[in-house]
Amino acid sequence: MKIIASQMHFQALNELVRTSGDRKVVIDNCIGQRYIASGLSQKEIVINGTPGNALGAYLNGASILVNGNAQDAAGDTMNDGTIFINGSCGDAAGYAMRGGKIFVKGNAGYRAGIHMKAYQEKVPVLVIGGQAGSFLGEYQAGGVIVVLGIGGDGKPPVGNFCGTGMHGGKIYLRCKTLPRDLPPQVDAKVASKGELSFMEADVRAFCEAFGYDAQEILSDRFYLLTPDTKNPYKQLYTYN
Repeated sequence: MKIIASQMHFQALNELVRTSGDRKVVIDNCIGQRYIASGLSQKEIVINGTPGNALGAYLNGASILVNGNAQDAAGDTMNDGTIFINGSCGDAAGYAMRGGKIFVKGNAGYRAGIHMKAYQEKVPVLVIGGQAGSFLGEYQAGGVIVVLGIGGDGKPPVGNFCGTGMHGGKIYLRCKTLPRDLPPQVDAKVASKGELSFMEADVRAFCEAFGYDAQEILSDRFYLLTPDTKNPYKQLYTYN
């Protein structure tokens, strides 16, 4: 099914997507319609243009490809599935996501990966090809965030306050030096080969999707950020 979105109201657009009997839906001329593919499973959505806020919110297994940029809260609380953004995205990408994978070719705004979490076999993944804004991984409780810094100069590919409130999960940063303002509750070290293997498949999937050399990227230095085992933040979120 092909939909010409243009000036279509987001509710009408989403109703067409939900009720389509076709597995694959192509949306052309998308100009900011919100909540596209919210809660969907078993569909393949291709979006040409710029989807609005909360793209793929509560996604439950569908796949989304955006040929363009995305606005705020892409993948909000998504449970399963994949989102590929062939451009950049706004703030709070992957907000509270609890499963599935988001791949962003370009940059991400503030608070990417805020409140990410993991449970049993559910391990959400967010891979950002360029730079991430301030508060990356804020209050992260689980999952994996990777920032590749492609096109940068080797400086930390994040803004200020990376990992603030982090009490679970992992953050990988491809850079030559660490951010200067990491909170003391976050441990940071150069990732070993074994630690890199944990996210290697996702970096390769990113490179295959967007045309980068995976071996070249993976051969660079990555820093691994994890919460300190004595992290006082943990007391605020878990019962001991």
